[in-house]
Amino acid sequence: MRLCAVSVDLDEIHHYHAIHGLPPPAAERAHPIYDVALARFLELSREHSIALTFFVVASDALRARNAELLARAAAGGHELGSHSKDHPYDLVRRPAAEQREQVEGALAIFQRVLGVCPAGFRAPGYTVSDELLGIVERAGHTYDSSVFPCPSYYAAKALAVGAIATRRRRSRSILDSPRVLTAPVRPYRIGRPYYRRGAGLVELPIQVTRGPRLPYIGTGLVLAGRLGARVLTELVIGEPFINLELHGIDLLGREDGLDALLGYQPDVRFSASEKRALLSAQLGRLRRAGYEFVRLAEAASRTTAPLGAAMGSDPRRSW
Repeated sequence: MRLCAVSVDLDEIHHYHAIHGLPPPAAERAHPIYDVALARFLELSREHSIALTFFVVASDALRARNAELLARAAAGGHELGSHSKDHPYDLVRRPAAEQREQVEGALAIFQRVLGVCPAGFRAPGYTVSDELLGIVERAGHTYDSSVFPCPSYYAAKALAVGAIATRRRRSRSILDSPRVLTAPVRPYRIGRPYYRRGAGLVELPIQVTRGPRLPYIGTGLVLAGRLGARVLTELVIGEPFINLELHGIDLLGREDGLDALLGYQPDVRFSASEKRALLSAQLGRLRRAGYEFVRLAEAASRTTAPLGAAMGSDPRRSW
């Protein structure tokens, strides 16, 4: 079995301003993820005959144009997952009542505005806790896809947050517990603590490579360049399941009005066409390697079978 799911977090551009401690974008430049990038992802999906999973910040669906675009995507066979109600980066540090509102309130918007009940949840900034995942499971979600056991990503995030603080700006981003780095790198059922196996919610971790566990995500592929992206892809080919996570900004370039992020968001220096060509090349490599592309909900149901014998001896990798 070789499965690959491609998901896209539709974080609108003001979230990137918040990460870097910058003021919000001007109103006329506030919606490039939905107004520009979403259509590009749908074109890419048609080119490769892939059904995508879009993780949606539910409050964004209250904008009429966004709701129309999301409804079209769902009607076209794409999956819509919950990325919380408002995408607060510090969600796990908020009181339980606020966490419930972010999870349950998001579901209410999905059902009222889009007529959809999302199976999947992805936490803002990949940051989860036992309490949050308990709320997610009780709300009716059947899987989570947030855990990111990637040492290099964790270190880079810590350095970035620290650097922003030295410039006397406040990043909205927070660090997860370092214990997340001990979590399984392949699908598992969550225990308590969440980075151990148990009998709870299905967890589909964000993809890392074999060996050094480098991040196999859209931003990492773009920054690696054509040769580096190919090497990263070769380091995941052979995995029974690849969970390739992208962001809306992965198909936006400086030409799309992102000048305010220059010098802060490193991938902004690439054009949208460069990004698309690079990501398209990796999808083609995965297809030629024999991967069947599925939505994450299907992957959650198909990757939790007891396949430990096929996973090798690494205890982080056995299901």
